[in-house]
Amino acid sequence: MEEQRPVVIQGAMEVETQHIIEQMTEVREEPFGPFRCVRGLYEGRPLVISETQWGMANASALAALAIARYKPKAVISQGTAGAHDPSLDVYDIVLGARTANSSAWQSHYRAAGSGVDYRGLKKLGVFAWDERKQAFTQEVYHFGDAALLAAARQAAASYRHGRVVEGTITTCDSWNCEVDRIAFLREFYGSLAEEMEGDAVAQICQSFAVPFLAVRIISNSILRNQDPWDLGTGPACQDFVLALLRAYWQQDSGTGL
Repeated sequence: MEEQRPVVIQGAMEVETQHIIEQMTEVREEPFGPFRCVRGLYEGRPLVISETQWGMANASALAALAIARYKPKAVISQGTAGAHDPSLDVYDIVLGARTANSSAWQSHYRAAGSGVDYRGLKKLGVFAWDERKQAFTQEVYHFGDAALLAAARQAAASYRHGRVVEGTITTCDSWNCEVDRIAFLREFYGSLAEEMEGDAVAQICQSFAVPFLAVRIISNSILRNQDPWDLGTGPACQDFVLALLRAYWQQDSGTGL
């Protein structure tokens, strides 16, 4: 029987990865240099947990390395995020129906002394391999895998800590705390939440034709009384991802894979 390919789960910090590792059996540490990578089983199925640290470069590099080493069935980028939608509460979960790099833009020309217009931008997107066109193409949005999204919707039925919504998650190596800036990003990209890894991983996964989904739990909201970052959201998101995985693997069982 052909060995099952693992699902790779990424999280930036220990609080976004350790809870899943504690549920696994036959755990082996398989680091990439200084980056922690753990391989094992969850309910008899292979999992790889990659602790990327913050940032797009780290997360995308670890995704490429994991794809080369493990030939994964899918990659899920999960963890905490700040809210861009004022209706979102801490512990609500956002499924990345699409992701975007919110630092990939071009400003319009303004002469010296004209000041800065942070709203006067053109979306640029990033380059990833387009299998159909057989070329690298520049795209603003990357879309979540349909099968992973279907499994996430199934897992949402049992989530009790808050709402589960679908929409756009934006990624950048910055931390926005200005309410007007957040409102602009919500308007410009349709962003529900922001984090520092997801779209960079989506870009790599598209180039290597690996199914991908970003899942983020709202850990804080500048828009809701400047809520402080809640450490409890990390394990709650990981429990949701485990429920997602069970539903995803049931899809395989139903198709005989």
